[in-house]
Amino acid sequence: MADLVVVPVYNEAPSIEKVLTQTLDAAPDADVLVVDDGSTDESPDILARFADEHRLHVLRHPVNMGYGVALMDGFDYARRHGYERLVTIDCDEQHDPRLIPEFLALASRWDVVSGSRYLRPDVPRLGTAPPERQRINRIITRRINELTGYSLTDAFCGFKAYRVAALARLRLSEPGYAFPLQFWIQASRAGLTVIERPVPLIYVPSFERRFGGELDDAEKRLAYYMDVIETEVAKCSTC
Repeated sequence: MADLVVVPVYNEAPSIEKVLTQTLDAAPDADVLVVDDGSTDESPDILARFADEHRLHVLRHPVNMGYGVALMDGFDYARRHGYERLVTIDCDEQHDPRLIPEFLALASRWDVVSGSRYLRPDVPRLGTAPPERQRINRIITRRINELTGYSLTDAFCGFKAYRVAALARLRLSEPGYAFPLQFWIQASRAGLTVIERPVPLIYVPSFERRFGGELDDAEKRLAYYMDVIETEVAKCSTC
């Protein structure tokens, strides 16, 4: 079964080599695609060197196009190249690549395997997410559950596995950080099966984490998320 790991990257030079090394070690039979979303730091140079030495594919955006675009490009790559299962994992050390085999195995039975940092409080944690991020996650996750009938505990976790054939039922278009929210609405509408798996909450101070622009304001970020959700719901109000 052909598997692909997609790693979106944007200005993550401090952690690229560590995350990719761990990913390659954890999933030796999977291919790895890095989508460099227009990085302006040393990320492109590091990726070029790393790709020369390892089995790594790199897709580079000439400018920053958004987190959602990076993931959609990864989905499209998986479909075009005939992969059956796909894992997405962030490159900022918030995810443990050693869990990739478990996620891939579950993706043989479920359309979506979604990591959750809040499913089990007994799972070890490293660091603490800012309170405003936890608050927004709770609000958005509750709204997604109301609309979809899913029972998610973490709407935003980027560590996921998918059956690539199931992704073909979706028409995703959200370019930014609200991409997962559009995904959940469409996944529910398409009847995709979902299971959550616990993952550690890892929040290490490798570098400053910001959304950029007005999204660094928590209330504006929450309003943006809500707008994307309600816009997606309205698209199908007459379906």
